[in-house]
Parts: sequence; C-alpha cells; structure tokens
Amino acid sequence: MQVPAIDAFFDPATSTVTHLLADPATMRAAVIDSVLDYDPTSGRTSTRSADAVIARVRAEGLSVDWILETHAHADHLSAAPYLQRECGGRIAIGEHIVAVQRVFKALFNAADMATDGRPFDQLFADGETFMIGSLEARVMHTPGHTPACVSYAIGDDVFIGDTLFMPDYGSARCDFPGGDASALYASVRRLLGLPGETRLHLCHDYPPAGRAPAWVTTVAEQRADNLHLRDGISQAEFVAMRRERDRTLDMPALLLPAIQVNVRAGRFPPPEDNGTRYLKLPLNAL
Repeated sequence: MQVPAIDAFFDPATSTVTHLLADPATMRAAVIDSVLDYDPTSGRTSTRSADAVIARVRAEGLSVDWILETHAHADHLSAAPYLQRECGGRIAIGEHIVAVQRVFKALFNAADMATDGRPFDQLFADGETFMIGSLEARVMHTPGHTPACVSYAIGDDVFIGDTLFMPDYGSARCDFPGGDASALYASVRRLLGLPGETRLHLCHDYPPAGRAPAWVTTVAEQRADNLHLRDGISQAEFVAMRRERDRTLDMPALLLPAIQVNVRAGRFPPPEDNGTRYLKLPLNAL
C-alpha cells in the first residue's frame, strides 16, 4: 500500500497544526485544517501560515485536490478560500456542518449565512471515501467536540482534528453548542479500536513545560496513556470528568471571530454599503 508523504506546519499563536498530505505516486495532495493569521486587537489578517504551506506545495510540485476541514474551528480562522485561489482544490467538511451553521446563523443574526452546507464544495458522510491521487481516504464521523467533527483515515494514518490531544493533555472540550461528552467518548473508542500501530495526527498541541510541541501519536499510546481516555476509564467516569473540567474553562480567545468565518468555509461576511466587511460580537449571548 502506498504511504502518503506528510508535512506538518505548527502555528504557535493558536497551537494549531496544518497537515499537507501528498501521494508520492501522482503528486496529488490535500491540505488539512489550514490557518489564516488574525490579530484580534486590530482586526487585521495575514497569510503567513498559509503561505508556508503554499511554498511547500510549489517546491514539491504538488497539485492540491482537497482542502479539508475536520470541523468548524473555534480557535483559529481557516485559510481555505485563500489556499483554493492559490492552489486549487475543493473545500470539504463533514455533512453535519449544517447543524453548526443553524446554531450560529441564529447567534450572529446573519442573513447571508447558509444552513445547507454552502459554501463548502463537498459535504462528506460517515464512511464515504474519496481519492487523493491513488490514495483512498475514508471519512469517519467523530462527533463530541462539535456535532460535525470528522476524521480522515488514509491507510495507517488518521487525521483526527480536536477529538484527542497528546496523551499528557487528554481530550477535547465538549461545551460548545452541540458538544456532547458521551458522543466524544464513543468517537474516541471508535478511533482507539483501530490497530495499535495506527498513527493519529492531531490538530492542536498544548505541551506542558519542558516538552516540545508534538502532533503525532498512535492508537496504542493513547490506549495506554491518555490522561482522560486510556483503557479502563468508563464512559460515566469520562463524562463526569469532562463536564466538571469544561465548567472551569474560559472561552477560546478567537471563538467569536473564528466560528462566524469558519462556518462560511473560511469566507468573511459580505461587505456592507461602505465596502468594509465586519465580524460581529454578540453581547451577553453566550
């Protein structure tokens, strides 16, 4: 079986990992969970993080077929439209993004925001397969952190978004709209039912002092050592822990800017009559 070539790009500002996956046989590629740099104090964006990915695409002579999102992120803005303009490819996410769009269309009172999956180019169902060159990718619906989370399995490599973190950090929060700790437990047990040598590629790392950022682990390592979800921890124990922990967490700093962009597939709201685009901050609504 052909093994994909995988490059990772870590953004320290948001602790996000973008993955560039390529088929060496055909030089076709996919970008997973891209980052558009955003300064919340000024409202300015930049493409530094995405440009690093584009530079690698061009240096390696790759053709991008897919720009994949594991979910609508709450901690960084997606650079998907910019990557699409520069490199091509179809922007894709799990089909349950429609549930997330419905929630945030109401929260932001956004008349332009679709609730049918637009403007994503492709909505994936659980179990659906697609090709990256000669590599077959399989979609796994892994809800819990959000109702729309998916993981992408390509051979022995699975890109799992925020479902799990490194074993010493544990699991994703479940207190966003539509989040569900019981669903996350079931999703993780599904992932950890894969062969032990399966490599799990993470979207974030928040390393403790003394450890460098890391974003690749294995099913066996997670089953043995995950702080929250190692073997032997019951669903009831996990749900109780997760609910208690989530009550202590602050909202992500970029939640409100990020989510209203990301449910639009990385696009900003339409310009107003002065030609400027605005992001909304709903007061006392969360």
